[in-house]
Amino acid sequence: MAKTALVPIADGTEEIEAACIIDTLRRAGIGVTVASVDALQVTASRGVKIVADRLIADCVARTYDCIALPGGMPGAEHLRDSAPLIVKLKEQKDAGRLYAAICASPAVVLHHHGLLKGLKATCFPAMQNQLDSKCLSRERVVVDGHCVTSQGPATAIEFALRLVELLAGTDKAKQVAQAMLVAT
Repeated sequence: MAKTALVPIADGTEEIEAACIIDTLRRAGIGVTVASVDALQVTASRGVKIVADRLIADCVARTYDCIALPGGMPGAEHLRDSAPLIVKLKEQKDAGRLYAAICASPAVVLHHHGLLKGLKATCFPAMQNQLDSKCLSRERVVVDGHCVTSQGPATAIEFALRLVELLAGTDKAKQVAQAMLVAT
């Protein structure tokens, strides 16, 4: 059975991160559902319009192999404040399934809701002071258990390829990276 991923978006989501996650996972054959916590069409952080596949409320009864949050402000705050999304993230963690966040979302969403407790993580450098010092890593992409975090737009493809590796294996990640002309 093909792996699945949920990519939540909101008004103010960082479009580079959202596009890199969605596109890279789809290139690997992973079934991606883009779900908005706002309306179906959102306006991303730089004014790009993104149309979701469905609303987050329509995703609560489904199980995903991965939930991957793009960052951006105020997009991360909208994700943080979405009760259905937080329920899904807590279920994901409790079930030992993969969950991930990049840029502002590790600090604003995951840390805020206790989803980084006892884990190493990274986030956008200007927000690293919001993470506990015992938790903070300054690496570009951090994998700790079933949680993956990353720093921002410049690390988005690396982040997405790490998700591919965890979901579909090293060979598939290398194949996707090579086709995208990403040096490995």
